[in-house]
Amino acid sequence: MSKKPSSKPITLADVTDGHSDLIDKARLSRAVADCEPEDLAEPFCLFMRENPTVWHVADYFKRKLSGMGFTELCERDDWMDKIQPGGKYYVVRNGSCLAAFTVGRAYRPGNGFAMVGSHIDVLTARLKPVSTRPSRAGYVQLGVAPYSGTLGHTWWDRDLSLGGRVMVRDGDATAVRLVKLDWPVARIPTLAPHFGVGEFGEINKETQAVPIIGLEPEGKDGEGEEEEEEEKKKKKKEKPLGKAGAFVNDQPRRLVQMVARQLGLQDASAIVGWDLDLYDSQPAQRSGLDREFISSSRLDDQLCSWSAMVALLAAQDDAEAGHVRLVALFDNEEIGSLLRQGARSNFLPLLVQRTVEALASGTDCSGSGSGSGCSAGLLGRTYARSFLLSADVTHAGNPNFLNHYLDGHVPRLNVGLVLKTNSNGSNTTDAVSDALLRRVADLSGSRLQRFQIRNDSRSGGTIGPALSSAMGVRSADAGIPQLSMHSLREMTGALDPGLGVRFFKGFFDHWEKVDNEWEH
Repeated sequence: MSKKPSSKPITLADVTDGHSDLIDKARLSRAVADCEPEDLAEPFCLFMRENPTVWHVADYFKRKLSGMGFTELCERDDWMDKIQPGGKYYVVRNGSCLAAFTVGRAYRPGNGFAMVGSHIDVLTARLKPVSTRPSRAGYVQLGVAPYSGTLGHTWWDRDLSLGGRVMVRDGDATAVRLVKLDWPVARIPTLAPHFGVGEFGEINKETQAVPIIGLEPEGKDGEGEEEEEEEKKKKKKEKPLGKAGAFVNDQPRRLVQMVARQLGLQDASAIVGWDLDLYDSQPAQRSGLDREFISSSRLDDQLCSWSAMVALLAAQDDAEAGHVRLVALFDNEEIGSLLRQGARSNFLPLLVQRTVEALASGTDCSGSGSGSGCSAGLLGRTYARSFLLSADVTHAGNPNFLNHYLDGHVPRLNVGLVLKTNSNGSNTTDAVSDALLRRVADLSGSRLQRFQIRNDSRSGGTIGPALSSAMGVRSADAGIPQLSMHSLREMTGALDPGLGVRFFKGFFDHWEKVDNEWEH
């Protein structure tokens, strides 16, 4: 059976693990539900500083949920008799996709799910399977590939760190370990303008956007074929880190040794694989004359993800709540969501189905009101009573480029979430879901803004259309506004993480009331 759920309200100390020196100690015991939006600015910045990759983010939420009394459900196990009304649960897939949900104490079969979906993958540069590159001009370089639209000009001349997950062989078992080299490790240098070449013209991401990570121990001034030949001779004299064909032999030797030291490994050959990403070493921080902004990497979309998960943890523990509250955070949104940990996989629909089945098996269905008990139509009834809020950041108005925005649809920072519409179906918001969320905003004391692209602009997509069509649930797209989307360094308002928490919490707290008010 699941753990007995805790009714203790989540506090600022819970959100920050009590580690932030920038928060007044007297305020750490304050419940998140009682906080003002500004109170959550520093906790959000701390979260961003500590969790630089998708795997760190998923692991952070897993640890946070477990500490708050949630029970982990393994996809390999049978869930029957493990889920019950009043319970709190989470599921992780492939270490980079996670869903958490709470079941209302008054849940009855066929009741709906109030869902918020977002993504925790970000634009990055990932190490290639063979990341060793021939030495050029005495430099050690690193073979990386762009994840989505990276390695553009905002990645150049930046101090980059390295982190991710490492597969470690220990005896007869293989374990996944997380690592972060949180000092500046890599840099992609620009060419000085004195050479007469445009600083940023057509960039060849294979040959020109190659990070430098060090110098050869014996600095060589040669180049071309002679240099490569010398390097081959030197490598023949070095003892390989692993046996023939080992993964570590295809990676920069000093990098492997550094990662092994970070993980406390005596033998570097125990590393049998890794997924490592470059990330901006500059920490998330507040900025502006009155510190009214937050500057950070990876806001798209660890911003909505953090706010939604904190809101779930802070939602009211109402004894009369009869619905399921759920937050799903996916990987691979930036590259199409088509992998097994992405939103187009079976992860969320299957999770809902298995949860409904498990709850039906442990509940007296005779009181469900339909007379059909736990029939084959139970899942259909559940979906018909459910709602998906697809939460992805959106564009705040850029004062230097306002001609690119549609009049009357220019979101501002530090105001509130933005409802996104698109007549061609890139977003799921329609008049019905718009009205439902505006009612949620009224009940939660939140403001909503609007965004739609101009007819002569293109629109990015979200996970909303794929998920809402797969499950047949009502849906809307809304997001926290930000500037410089898809830049290595992005910006949002200092109030915006907290405003996101307020709205998402209101969605969870008031969804049943709003749904019951609607003429179906």
